[in-house]
Amino acid sequence: MARGAKGLFNRFKEKLSGFKEALSAKVAEKVSAKGSKGAAQPEEIEAEDRPALEAPDAGRMDSKAKEPKMGASSGSATKEPLAKPLDNGETKNKKGRFSFLQKAKTLVFEQEIILEEKDLEEPMWALEMALMESDVALPVAEEIVREVKSDLVGKKKKIGSDTGQLAEDSLRNALITLLSKNHLDFDEYIRAKDKPVKILFVGVNGTGKTTSIAKVAKYLMDQSYSVVLAAGDTFRAGAIEQLEVHGNNLGLKVVKHKTGGDPAAVIFDAIEYARAHNKDVVLADTAGRLHTNINLMDQMRKIVRVTTPDLLIFVDEAIAGNDAVERARLFNESVPIDGSILTKTDADAKGGSAISIAYITGKPVLFLGVGQTYPDLVKFEPEWLVNRLMGEAEA
Repeated sequence: MARGAKGLFNRFKEKLSGFKEALSAKVAEKVSAKGSKGAAQPEEIEAEDRPALEAPDAGRMDSKAKEPKMGASSGSATKEPLAKPLDNGETKNKKGRFSFLQKAKTLVFEQEIILEEKDLEEPMWALEMALMESDVALPVAEEIVREVKSDLVGKKKKIGSDTGQLAEDSLRNALITLLSKNHLDFDEYIRAKDKPVKILFVGVNGTGKTTSIAKVAKYLMDQSYSVVLAAGDTFRAGAIEQLEVHGNNLGLKVVKHKTGGDPAAVIFDAIEYARAHNKDVVLADTAGRLHTNINLMDQMRKIVRVTTPDLLIFVDEAIAGNDAVERARLFNESVPIDGSILTKTDADAKGGSAISIAYITGKPVLFLGVGQTYPDLVKFEPEWLVNRLMGEAEA
């Protein structure tokens, strides 16, 4: 993991504390109200459960006083034993006192309250604000709040249990449910697909698209797949050279044409090369573009039509927050994508884009970039992300 990842999602964790505090305050208020209305008190324990206090038997005491002291000379003091064993009555009384205290404690700490919808208004508002301040898109925040509220309403909570943990568990379940929708196992997809698998990378300029291609290439090579790179960004100066540097570092073939050439032709040639040389995967770069650039979007449609990619992956920065989510949504509407990669996740203190992008586009997040080197790429798993959002695992 990258050195800067220690601050991963710290802002989200801080904002989450407001939700937990609001829920804890509401539960404490409800517990107090329950107590004032006559919650069971220790005095209500049935009388037979209390220890019986026995009156001393005067006759028995007199008879004991008259008994001769064994082994003692007349007029001499008798030594008492250091520890006097409890007789049956004393043992019974001690057990009775212990039972009484235990039952009193049980009545206090085993009582339950039931969370009602009205109890959750303030905590749910605090949760929604925490999510939105962490760059979670509004529709996604509303969906998470609905899930958490549905889980908590009607839930029984023991008075002595941890309210903060209750809040975290409900939020964790809601996030796992949300992030698991439309999930795609990239490894299984590559394994099962006819070769060569054709993957096209798209997105705006400056978001780490070309570097992400190199990281995915390394990821596939580590699983013994053979890879070919296609320099389909013929528009940006230096783009071909940048991909060639990565290709040389990784020992991979880079198929290229001259700057200003037809990107569809470059990628088509790379696919033909892969077929002729029994390569497993073609990773194709494309020029960065906004969905509003009509000419470049028309060019993208031509590339898709000519090369028929198996996966079209959108790449953007996690730190762009809602801007990244909105760009993915608009790009998906123009040229449908199959999944996303979020770069610079190690610098993301909020986590909103990672939570939102799959829900908004209806397409899975496939990888998270977490550093500058080739191995700094994490295959997206909902549990991995949620554990770090909730502070349950080291970044």
